Amino acid sequence: MADDYLVRIGRLIRDARQHRGWTQSQLAEALGTSQSAVNRIERGNQNISLEMIARIGEALDSEIVSLGYAGPMHLRVVGGRRLSGAIDVKTSKNACVALLCATLLNKGRTVLRRVARIEEVYRLLEVLGSIGVRTRWINGGVDLEIVPPADLDMGAIDEEAARRTRSIIMFLGPLLHRVDLFRLPYAGGCDLGTRTIEPHMIALRRFGLDITATEGQYHATVDRSVTPARPIVLTERGDTVTENALLAAARHDGTTVIRNASSNYMVQDLCFFLEALGVRVEGIGTTTLTVHGVPDIDVDVDYSPSEDPVEAMSLLAAAVVTESELTVRRVPIEFLEIELAVLEEMGLDHDRTPEYVADNGRTRLVDLTVRPSKLEAPIDKIHPMPFPGLNIDNVPFFAAIAASAQGKTLIHDWVYDNRAIYLTDLNRLGGRLQLLDPHRVLVEGPTRWRAAEMMCPPALRPA
Repeated sequence: MADDYLVRIGRLIRDARQHRGWTQSQLAEALGTSQSAVNRIERGNQNISLEMIARIGEALDSEIVSLGYAGPMHLRVVGGRRLSGAIDVKTSKNACVALLCATLLNKGRTVLRRVARIEEVYRLLEVLGSIGVRTRWINGGVDLEIVPPADLDMGAIDEEAARRTRSIIMFLGPLLHRVDLFRLPYAGGCDLGTRTIEPHMIALRRFGLDITATEGQYHATVDRSVTPARPIVLTERGDTVTENALLAAARHDGTTVIRNASSNYMVQDLCFFLEALGVRVEGIGTTTLTVHGVPDIDVDVDYSPSEDPVEAMSLLAAAVVTESELTVRRVPIEFLEIELAVLEEMGLDHDRTPEYVADNGRTRLVDLTVRPSKLEAPIDKIHPMPFPGLNIDNVPFFAAIAASAQGKTLIHDWVYDNRAIYLTDLNRLGGRLQLLDPHRVLVEGPTRWRAAEMMCPPALRPA
């Protein structure tokens, strides 16, 4: 029994390391041990103390063992049932996270409607509260009120909460307008100079932000004499880097042009919110954004973030895989048009209502009714692209859908290293998925699903 647990813990560590993109040697260096010791740990051939597990979890930014967790550690799903009825799509969690960071731009009171009640939001609220921002749930816990202090107390920042959300990087954009010198903890797994961080630094340097990283801290200084003299060209069309550039440009006294910008759903919601603050943004929905900044923002604002297209896709996938008739209401259709076009070619039987406007007054919504369908594998491969292409976060759902279709489907998840590997866990449930390389999976259907015990992958969407 002890050996079995060592093997299972070793697999968890191996998966977390691979998700982090590290080799065994890199993990060994972080732990001050040898590569051979890491290899033995991952194979379950070495006794390992709780202290070592905690050190590994901290190095990999992965909670290998959770202590004192209030909720269940396991989910038991009893299948074999058809779904029915109707369900509303909730607000976008990615938009809510960006909007919380954006409230730091405003000296006035902000009310955000129907905020996603998720752990990442809770962590950001803890960070905001620690630096003096007053937040409280109102209207029965549905909406969120945010009131900033006159001066932020950056020295009191809740480092533990900050390290548990990668979204803390989006504090940089608004903070450079409020504080000349500050330190910001960064989440384990965010190393300066890596693919996900350096594009932020390149964009924000144009606003006078200079950052060095030592001992798990961003040390930031702001030179207010530096302003963007020419358009900012993002080296990566990422969502958070675009949002950070927008947050920096919002209070820059002048016009900022951002090129190669993401036009994804959360970026558009942030643009709409900035407009509610009085910041004029041209080119919303395109890859070139022109921001007319306002140096001082002091308004009381009430804003409703739009619905989450990834949640909508998860509900559609659930209906397809369970061969159910289900109505999904408040679907942000403009961010699912490619996905639905692919599903229609595969044979999906569905109806949609005429379009109507979301509570933010801008995003287009529909209600979708999905019925049991005999799906055929698509002729072309399934692959993501930046908006308006098939959403990167929706690719894993197509693995389950393709497993329910007749024929072979090639899924090319080119964006994330190793994420496609986790899709093969569907084989435990009866799927026939063949991993061709770290980015391509061949899925053969239809699948006769069966029950199994599975370990949750350390990647959100495949999980």
